[in-house]
Amino acid sequence: MRRVVDGPVAEWISTAVRLGLAVVWAWAGLAKISDPAVAAQAVRAYRILPEGLVKPVGYGLPFLELALALLLVLGLGTRIVAVISIVLLLTFIAGISSAWARGISIDCGCFGGGGAVDKSQTEYGQEIARDCGFLLLALWLVYRPRSKASLDGWLAL
Repeated sequence: MRRVVDGPVAEWISTAVRLGLAVVWAWAGLAKISDPAVAAQAVRAYRILPEGLVKPVGYGLPFLELALALLLVLGLGTRIVAVISIVLLLTFIAGISSAWARGISIDCGCFGGGGAVDKSQTEYGQEIARDCGFLLLALWLVYRPRSKASLDGWLAL
C-alpha cells in the first residue's frame, strides 16, 4: 500500500518540519540561556521538582534545547532528536497541566521569563495546544526522518 505522502514530497515536508522544530528549540533555548536564574525560577514555580534539582534543570534546559536545535538544523540523528523532543514536550505538557489542575498561577517560562503571575495572565490552554502542535511536528519526524540537506542522508550513503 502506498503512503499518502511519499518520496520527494515527504522529504520536503520533513525538511520544513525539521527546520521549523529547530527554530522552536533555538528560540526557547536562546530566550533562557542569557538569564539562567530566571530559568531556574520558572522551573521552581511549577512546584514539582525537589529544590536540589531546580537549578540543574533550569540551568541545563536551555543547553539541551539549543543542542536539539543544532542537531535538527544539521539533520543529524533526526529520529533520535525527534524522540527526545517528544519526551521533552510531553514533560512540558504534563507540567503545565499539573500547574493548571493545582490552581497555580504561573507563566510557563517556555520562551523565557516564568514564575508567578496573576491568575488572569495564565494561558494554560493555549500553551498546551501550542506544545501539542510541536508534538505533532516531532511525531512526523519519528515516522519520516529523511529530509533534504541533512547529514543523516550523507551518513547513509
